Amino acid sequence: MMRVVLDTEFCGERFAAARAQGGRLHYIAVATTLPQPPAGMSAMWPLNVPGFHRVILNDDVTLDLLVGAADAVLPQVTARVNEFHLASGASPAWARMFAKLAVQGATLLAQAADEALVWALTAAGFVCRLAGEADIAAVYRSCRPQPALAPEPEPVRRAVVIGAGLAGSSAAHRLCARGWQVTLVERHAQPAQEASGNLAGIFMPLLSKDDNIPTRLSRVAYLFALREWRRLGGVGRAFEGADCGVLQLARDARHASVQQEALAAWNYPQEYARWADAQEASSLIGAATPHGGWMFEQGGWARPASLCEAMLAACGDRLQRVFCTEALNLQRVDGEWQVRGADGALIAQAPTVILASGAAANNIVQAAELPLSKLRGQVTHLAEDAGPPMLPLVVCREAYVTPAANGIVCAGATYDNDDDPQLRASSQLENLTRLAEIIPGEDVAALAHSAPLDGRVGFRCAAPDRLPLAGALPDYPNAGRLEFLPDVPRHEGLHCLLGYASRGLIWAPLMAELLVSQLEHTPPPLEAALIDALDPGRFLLKQRRRSQ
Repeated sequence: MMRVVLDTEFCGERFAAARAQGGRLHYIAVATTLPQPPAGMSAMWPLNVPGFHRVILNDDVTLDLLVGAADAVLPQVTARVNEFHLASGASPAWARMFAKLAVQGATLLAQAADEALVWALTAAGFVCRLAGEADIAAVYRSCRPQPALAPEPEPVRRAVVIGAGLAGSSAAHRLCARGWQVTLVERHAQPAQEASGNLAGIFMPLLSKDDNIPTRLSRVAYLFALREWRRLGGVGRAFEGADCGVLQLARDARHASVQQEALAAWNYPQEYARWADAQEASSLIGAATPHGGWMFEQGGWARPASLCEAMLAACGDRLQRVFCTEALNLQRVDGEWQVRGADGALIAQAPTVILASGAAANNIVQAAELPLSKLRGQVTHLAEDAGPPMLPLVVCREAYVTPAANGIVCAGATYDNDDDPQLRASSQLENLTRLAEIIPGEDVAALAHSAPLDGRVGFRCAAPDRLPLAGALPDYPNAGRLEFLPDVPRHEGLHCLLGYASRGLIWAPLMAELLVSQLEHTPPPLEAALIDALDPGRFLLKQRRRSQ
């Protein structure tokens, strides 16, 4: 059984003491500003930016650091807590919130508790007693435990994952790490042959002055991905790629002003995001650029297929690959999903199925009404002898260009609303025209007419709001009147990881971690508002609200 601890002010000594007790530990701690890392944890410690930060130390110990004001972050916690540690100054207003999180018999220690806090805890269902001169020890003994936090049955740890791109490979990786037996079904002979098959994908966060949902989500996902890749062995070591940095150039003077305002508003650590002025940017790209741009020093590029292979290799013998097989039909029989092909033959079965097959998920009846779209993206490949710009880092604006890897520079990619899988000269011209705008100069401009037609076409899966879908699949036919997300009916045991668009590299690790936490009934790695923003039922809820 996992022990969940909530600490209202991170303390390295308390965390170490909790670890010393042994067993599975999930430690959730608030930090107004990021504290110094405990001994031995520097390499995996988050950057000092707002939000939830999940640090997976090993398969038994997980630390969630909630960076921000306690009044803001605590209401976003979703967990069943066994132990509470309240630092001095804890607000009596938090007592009801703690009661909603507490399991029956949960213990609580409040440092330097005042009378108002004791009364509030007592009213919320905690039985309090003195523990020293000013500290309070309490046990949650409510006569009315929260039904939503009743003990959940242990899951049967067998799952079928459909799709072996970034989404499916990440899901298999996290499930196997938690002791699940996973059958991975893929229609191709190798993983990452669809949208995840490009030679290079870019990893970088989004920034905005108002710190909106896409910005917050990309920040936590990007930083979680970096930590998880280090645990895997590192970019450029465990899989192909380089954390060489990403320079996102401003489009014009007005855009440069907007970029600088976003940086000034949030005062990010330099290694997360900083301003590179026109002089520095020009020096980096080897050509004059007038406005500068955002520099993401820990960003870079990776070959998604090699990352997928690394994650699948880490699964060991808990993973069974069923490749060259297309799953087209799902039937729930005696508490398990039967996965069948076009001929009706049984491919695999398990209590849990995860759809991670991109837009192809719409071919399965239960997911047919999800509003997924296919966006054609053509990437141009430029051989080194063709004379492309040779850059030390990724550079992007409306498009991107990578450093050379294995003799190839990648530039792109288009966003087209058609399903043509063939390379098109017009799409290559679009890519190379944009490249000449990013890296000015006669030699680069000449590539539009001299470079041979070469590259790759892939189809991104995107949702209308450009956010991923991660969670239980909504049951459209059985949906009646709906007011809130909990009202949305779900297909039992059927989940999805879809809609990663062009950000699969950073979405995939965190979305897999979120889904596994839901399957295992453990604390999720995200604030409640972001979990709701990712819920696959959000589109059905909006549809019903408009029609009611």
